[in-house]
Amino acid sequence: NPFNPEDRVGTVIEATPEDVKRAVDKAIVWTQASAQERADILNAASNLYEAHYGEFFALLCREAGKALPDAIGELREAVDFLRYYGAESLKVPTAKPQGCFACISPWNFPLAIFTGQIAAALAAGNAVLAKPAESTPLVAALAVSLLHRAGVPKTVLQLLPGTGPVVGAALTSHPKVTGVCFTGSTQTAQRIYISMAEHLAPSAPLIAETGGLNAMIVDSTALPEQAVHDILTSAFQSAGQRCSALRVLYVQEDIAAPFQEMLFGAMDELRLGDPWHLSTDIGPVIDARAQHGIASYVELARAEGRVLKELSTSDAGYFIGPSVIGVSGINDLDREVFGPVLHMATFKAGELDQVVSDINASGYGLTFGLHSRITTRVETLKTQVHAGNVYVNRNQIGAIVGSQPFGGEGLSGTGPKAGGPHYLERFRAQVRLDRPNFDAQGAGRRAVSEAADVQALIDAAQAPEVPEYAPVDMPGPTGESNQLRLCPRGTVVCLGPTVQEAKAQAAIARAHGCAAIVVAQGYKGTSGIDGSLAPDVLAMVQGFACVCYWGSADRARAYRQALAQRSGPIIPLVTTQNLGAYCSHERHVCIDTTAAGGNAQLLAGVA
Repeated sequence: NPFNPEDRVGTVIEATPEDVKRAVDKAIVWTQASAQERADILNAASNLYEAHYGEFFALLCREAGKALPDAIGELREAVDFLRYYGAESLKVPTAKPQGCFACISPWNFPLAIFTGQIAAALAAGNAVLAKPAESTPLVAALAVSLLHRAGVPKTVLQLLPGTGPVVGAALTSHPKVTGVCFTGSTQTAQRIYISMAEHLAPSAPLIAETGGLNAMIVDSTALPEQAVHDILTSAFQSAGQRCSALRVLYVQEDIAAPFQEMLFGAMDELRLGDPWHLSTDIGPVIDARAQHGIASYVELARAEGRVLKELSTSDAGYFIGPSVIGVSGINDLDREVFGPVLHMATFKAGELDQVVSDINASGYGLTFGLHSRITTRVETLKTQVHAGNVYVNRNQIGAIVGSQPFGGEGLSGTGPKAGGPHYLERFRAQVRLDRPNFDAQGAGRRAVSEAADVQALIDAAQAPEVPEYAPVDMPGPTGESNQLRLCPRGTVVCLGPTVQEAKAQAAIARAHGCAAIVVAQGYKGTSGIDGSLAPDVLAMVQGFACVCYWGSADRARAYRQALAQRSGPIIPLVTTQNLGAYCSHERHVCIDTTAAGGNAQLLAGVA
């Protein structure tokens, strides 16, 4: 219990590598049930979740240190996932599953994210091997028991508690695992990708949602009372242990002094304590290791004279007092501090473009917040910022399933967005367009090994002029606008292997607004290279976002291994027909439409 380490919540027997092997061998895809039957069972599970709310709340509090409002929100999200994915599966009821999915979930949302991953995989008909975070296996055990009770066969859903180096490594290296869904750190996601490239089929998808250096900009037109409230929620709710949490706050210099006074005064009203008490605003961090790491970071900032505000804590439990640390900007941070630590910077009105450029240059792209009552500024920044979820004049945490699909880009994830209309498709089988030993046929095939030539081609590639995707209005409450838009992912490297296939790949990429280069034996043209690409070139060149190859499995594996060795964002290798799904980022914008001085919907009486 993070609040009281002397309180033993329960015990767990962790799985061994042998247990993982047995689980994979026993796993059976859920195709004996129709899509409607699967949806009915997931709905039955959601009802059981709600019926057992008390047990969930107690476990979330004692095992994960969650305050009661957070526990309520987490149960609501888990229930929404079960019902949403069940309903989404009925839109394509005859789709076949990918096969056997490993679902690896984090401790900060031990019920919601754990359930969301599983629900999507099950709705698509997959077998699921579920590995909860080692800190929170008891919540997972209760969830799985209710899913089994609702009717999910035990051979379809198996629980494998344990550590990442043991259970996680065994799952992501088993050749019978056909896909991995992961939420956690960017570094762990990259290690998983390396393991998958070595051991799993090249077509096995990695659906990863990772961390972020999330920023918020508050300009001089913002309503300060509202902004302060949203900052406290975004930075300190859940003890700052959300991947969406606010990490870097930019306040316009003109209002910085009075705004800071208001913010610090509001912080003084926060109450730290027993998360079971309704009077508690902030509970403990997850464990002693997290507490020590965050405390050491704050202590160093204190020694440097950069701590602007800090709340005191008691010695009991794994508490960290909410802190504000002064920085010049996001460039001062080299990593995410996963706790109640807010970094604060100021900017001049004329420096706004540079602030946005610095935020984008961080490489992360999960959430972004903006407080402004200038409509043109809102319209400009919501398209300029490279973030999966943009929130305007409200807090930037707590995405709602089906209304605010959640997930990032760049170092913050691979997509698609959880709780959105494109998520379930990645859990379904795709037609694999491969020909065994194709690359061994025909004498005289030339391998392109000059990285400089390929880099020059990537640098010169230009995205085509295509109509922008119209944003899709998502459901939500009156007074809030929720829109989902698809945006071009970036340059696509088209490897054929035949010229005809490479051209077809390039046509798909360009139809989605992406630049494309062609590298195929016998190619004659201005936007490609004649010859097959040596795999190691993919580890050296920069500036591309996706690779497509429909040739032999052995060659595809070599390409994926080269991609896995890269630092930075995870770049997918597409070996199936669904290239178009990988050519776009999803970006969601949520706007509190009441904050700009009036809500047209309310004034018009539209519900």
